[in-house]
Amino acid sequence: MENLAVYHGPIGKEEGERRLGQDGRDGCYLLRTSDSVPGSYCLCVLCGGYVYTYRLHMDGHGSWAAETSAGVQKRYFRNIKNLIAAFQKPGQGLAMPLLYPVTAELRATAHREADRGADRRAERGAEEPGNGLSRSDLLLHKPHADGKHKSRGKELRAAVF
Repeated sequence: MENLAVYHGPIGKEEGERRLGQDGRDGCYLLRTSDSVPGSYCLCVLCGGYVYTYRLHMDGHGSWAAETSAGVQKRYFRNIKNLIAAFQKPGQGLAMPLLYPVTAELRATAHREADRGADRRAERGAEEPGNGLSRSDLLLHKPHADGKHKSRGKELRAAVF
């Protein structure tokens, strides 16, 4: 699992929702370790302002399956990459096809760039005009049009600029 770019480790539900909310595009997705079921993983996808979470588990034969919508036959895959590829197509039992991977690597790159920008501003001795946030800060915290992110009925507030 650790060699998958979309795997974010044991970040917890709220952090996973925050990361997807930062991307903000319907169909963005990531994988994380389940906080509630040991040995399981969660596939999280953003759709219509909500984060939908699907538990992934391995059966006794080493095949992976996702807990999808009721009425959709469970499918088994030899590895997570094949599972993700299958769920990139519509009508597979997820709220939204997996369209935009939110990778841990891209996230780290964005933070490094934001840190470099802050260092450059500090060297110049001036913040960018407005509210003191850099352009990269604004890109990392892009809220939905209504300024809110939701997760299965739980409302999450995003920063509004």
